Amino acid sequence: MIQPIIIAGGTGSRLWPLSRNQHPKQFLSLINDNSLLQNTIMRLDGIPHASPIVVCNQEHRFLVAEQLRNVGIDAGGIILEPIGRNTAPAVALSAFFASSKCTESEEDPVLLVLAADHVIKNIDGFINALNHALPLAQQGLLVTFGVVPTHPETGYGYIQKGRAITEISSEIIDFKEKPTSEKAQEYIDSKQYLWNSGMFMFRASVYLEELKKYRSDIHDNCVNAMKSASTDLDFMRIDLDSFSQCPSESIDYAVMEKTDKGAVVSLDVGWSDVGSWSSLWDINDKDVNNNVLSGDVISHHSENCYVLADSALVTTIGVRDLVVVQTKDAVLIADRFSCQGVKDIVEDLKARGRQEHHVHREVYRPWGKYDSIDKGTRYQVKHITVNPGEGLSLQMHYHRAEHWVIVSGTAKVTINDTIQFIGENESIYIPLGAKHCLENPGKIPLDLIEVRSGAYLGEDDIVRFADRYGRI
Repeated sequence: MIQPIIIAGGTGSRLWPLSRNQHPKQFLSLINDNSLLQNTIMRLDGIPHASPIVVCNQEHRFLVAEQLRNVGIDAGGIILEPIGRNTAPAVALSAFFASSKCTESEEDPVLLVLAADHVIKNIDGFINALNHALPLAQQGLLVTFGVVPTHPETGYGYIQKGRAITEISSEIIDFKEKPTSEKAQEYIDSKQYLWNSGMFMFRASVYLEELKKYRSDIHDNCVNAMKSASTDLDFMRIDLDSFSQCPSESIDYAVMEKTDKGAVVSLDVGWSDVGSWSSLWDINDKDVNNNVLSGDVISHHSENCYVLADSALVTTIGVRDLVVVQTKDAVLIADRFSCQGVKDIVEDLKARGRQEHHVHREVYRPWGKYDSIDKGTRYQVKHITVNPGEGLSLQMHYHRAEHWVIVSGTAKVTINDTIQFIGENESIYIPLGAKHCLENPGKIPLDLIEVRSGAYLGEDDIVRFADRYGRI
């Protein structure tokens, strides 16, 4: 049975302003109603596989757990990285973890390593490729998947194919860095090169042996990090002190470019890594004017555009080859052929000390979400949604008081030693310095308006006394 390993790190900065540090692209619904993470796991339904192991940043742990729960997926484990160290360490942690879970009948699992943010249109073709790769991995080969190129792309690395193993698999001659346009065209014309997808299949023991052979520093530091790991609810926390000693390296650099056990399986399945807004235009269905329109959009005499309206009406007149993305707190307008430069905008935002690269106006929490509607010098207004059965921590604030107005649902409110139930169209005042807790005991979402007032309104003015999500 295959053990899926889903790598769900990364920030997806080229898809700003929709993708941000606190809610990156792998958790967004960009193709259909499911997120890219959910689609990645659900497309494996055509093959026998164990419950997936997901590797993610510890700040995204509740996003991952909630998105898996929403589509009825039981995780085989959620490994929390305190800091990003690229794919070679992430997969090493997963290999150790998967091996530790195995029974005597299967001591050496076959790992299928997938990125959480890829799009694959031909699911049957993908499953067929996995079935071709499985016997190769079982024989001890390190299998990567190479995408049959459709154009001379300069944003991907390439794999040079060698002697054929099966009708869709080959030995690997070489890995090539992202090429120039001219070199990419040469690769396409030769028909001997594939795009490097960053997906793999191999036995856990073979990967760890090759990693120890070629990058013992990564291997040994991951061993130490696993020894220091701890469990927290359904999560495995990797110790920061141990893991910070591990070098940051991709599987390609650490192992695949060095090993003599590599093989590549060709993929021709409508693959994309959704690396830019232009790639989203490429893979989505177009209207009669070759536009991709999402949300509340009215387009007149416009062609070849990607327009996404997140929370307001967006209109275009007489424009071509544009990307327009509107969110509640930012708008991006870019030439469709210059979308790689969005990353430069994100770096500029960081340099200016702005927060639009980091969080959305709407912020997700393990208990629900909140939307910052308005704010001034000494006040802030939020729309808060608490999911059924969930609740905020027992907490207090030194610098602000709060007033809650219930819009829908029922709130269980604790203030110091008093518990009250507050219904629709009712309100309650939380004095500065009072210990308080907000819970949703009902079966429907609890919606309320929170008005904060005080000298300091930051999210860090919270002293937690009890928390069901382990955030103390």
